[in-house]
Amino acid sequence: MIRIAILGVAHLHVDSYVDNFRAAGAELVGVFDIDSTRGSSWGAKHGVEFYESLERLLGADLDGVVVCSETSRHLELVEAAANAKVAVLCEKPLGVSVEESQRIVDVCRENGVNLMTAFPSRFEASMAQARDLVRSGALGRIRAFSGTNQSVMPMRERSWFVDPALAGGGAIMDHVVHLADVYSWLLGSEPQSVYAVDNRIVHSDVVSVETSGMVMVTYPGGVFGSIDCSWNRPLNYPTWGGFALSIVGDGGSLDVEPMRQRLVEFGGETRYSWIQWGPDSNQSMIQDFIDSTVDGRPPLSTGDDGLRATRVALAALESVRTLEPVELSAP
Repeated sequence: MIRIAILGVAHLHVDSYVDNFRAAGAELVGVFDIDSTRGSSWGAKHGVEFYESLERLLGADLDGVVVCSETSRHLELVEAAANAKVAVLCEKPLGVSVEESQRIVDVCRENGVNLMTAFPSRFEASMAQARDLVRSGALGRIRAFSGTNQSVMPMRERSWFVDPALAGGGAIMDHVVHLADVYSWLLGSEPQSVYAVDNRIVHSDVVSVETSGMVMVTYPGGVFGSIDCSWNRPLNYPTWGGFALSIVGDGGSLDVEPMRQRLVEFGGETRYSWIQWGPDSNQSMIQDFIDSTVDGRPPLSTGDDGLRATRVALAALESVRTLEPVELSAP
């Protein structure tokens, strides 16, 4: 049985990952969090032993770890895990700067351990079909992408998401990376430049970070992709996700809405809610992390993929500051 530890419980996805690992047959050895009160409370709730010492947990004969801390703490946790020679699944974005993100990739490579970035969109069946259609030439020459990643501002679950020191930004840092990754994955090419605008019209009385943004990313051959990365849903909206994209080619177009698999429930304690059904992309991602760790092969979404997408998000923030497009140098 593969032995997994959880490093940090700040990210809201950790609440579902714990069930995903168990469903995959992994043993959850323990959890560490820099905030011992938060970590011990989370561990008690989910039946995972809390370790006050990171070093002791990493010395517990682990096969891998999942890093779900605040983004600003990713580097120290990944570095410790890599030095302990265990595989790493790291939440996105990789870091709050290009330098931190690059170091996360480098330290795993130097220690010969797998680094996977948490990009569940790659594991959606509809996305895999879209990639096959794009790569096969069925849509002709690809000209443009138009994507949305709109949701509820996550401060109702985890307030650190709206702290720029811990998260690196607001909606742009939170949401750009998923579509930036998908665009490069579909095309098989590197982004060349980024232009972005943002605002804080929604929730301006609550936070100081950007809550809405529009990002334009260009790729070789004149291909461009727009990304609406907004936290523009009401705080009591019944679901957090709104991920979709359109692909336009010379020979046709394709609309992909992987999060449309849902049931709408009215009544009960929550009044109304959206219940997901169908395949769980998080489960498929966790399974790939386990399989790649056991088999010693690269995961489907690597650290390099995470670095590429994080560089796009950080370039978008720079473009907002300078009011100019930002050229992306080769990684």
